Amino acid sequence: MTTEQTMRATWRIARAALLFGSVLGWGGGCETRRPTPLTPPAALVAPYDTSRGPVLWAVAPLRNESGTTSADALAITDKVVAAAAQVRGVSALPLNRTIAAMRALGMSELKSPADAKRLAGELGADVIVVGSITAYDPYDPPKLGLALALYTRPGPAERRGQGALDPRKLTYQPTDYRYFPRSTTPDAPGAVVSEYFDGRNHQVLMDVKSYSTGRHDPDAGIGWRRYLASMDLFCDFGSWQTVKRLLDHEWLRLAQAAPAAE
Repeated sequence: MTTEQTMRATWRIARAALLFGSVLGWGGGCETRRPTPLTPPAALVAPYDTSRGPVLWAVAPLRNESGTTSADALAITDKVVAAAAQVRGVSALPLNRTIAAMRALGMSELKSPADAKRLAGELGADVIVVGSITAYDPYDPPKLGLALALYTRPGPAERRGQGALDPRKLTYQPTDYRYFPRSTTPDAPGAVVSEYFDGRNHQVLMDVKSYSTGRHDPDAGIGWRRYLASMDLFCDFGSWQTVKRLLDHEWLRLAQAAPAAE
C-alpha cells in the first residue's frame, strides 16, 4: 500500500469515528448540558394584618452622607423600594410618587418625624421609611452602608396578622424577650437599622452567596461573585439585606405589642 493510500484509509477511519461520535453526542458541538434545577430565592414575609390587602410602604429619598458624590442617592433609594416590593404582604409606592408628594407639600427633604408622618398621610401610606447612605465605595472590594428608620401610621401596620408566627417561640426565652424595647416617645420610629456591608467580610460574603441563590445562573460566568464584581448588584444585595433587618425588627415590635393589645 502506498503512502497516499495509507493516508486516505486513515482519513476515512477518522471521519467515520467523528460521525459515529456525533451521533452518540460525543462531539463538543452536539454536547447537551442538563439545565440546572430552578431554586426559588429567599422570600421576605411581613408580620402585618393583610386581611384587607397588602400594607402600603413609601420610601423617602435617602440622604447621601457617605462623603462621596459618586453615590447616586435616588438610584439606591429605588433599590430599597424594589426590596420592599419583594416582601410578601407589602406593596411599595414608586419613588416618583413619593417625590411628587414631597413637592406638593413644599418639602425638599424630611427634617423631622412629623415631616415623615405628614408625607405618609399625603400618600395614604401605612409605613414610611426614611434614611441615609452612610458609606459607598464601588471599588474592589465594594462597601455600602445604609441606615433606615421606619415610621408607621395607625392601621394594619400596627396589627399582627392572624396566625402569624410569634418569633418569641423560636428565638427568645422569656428572660431576654425585652431585648428590643419599643420607645414610648410618640415620634419615635417603630424600627431602626444601620448596616455596613464590606466585601472583605466573610459573613457578608456568605450573605451575598445566600442572596444570590435563585437570582442567577450558578453555571454562568463567575457565579454568585457577580454581586461583588458589580456595585449596582452589590447595592441590590445591600438594600434587600437592610430591608430584611428592618422586617426582623418589625416582627419583634408587633410581637411585643400583641400582649398589650390582647
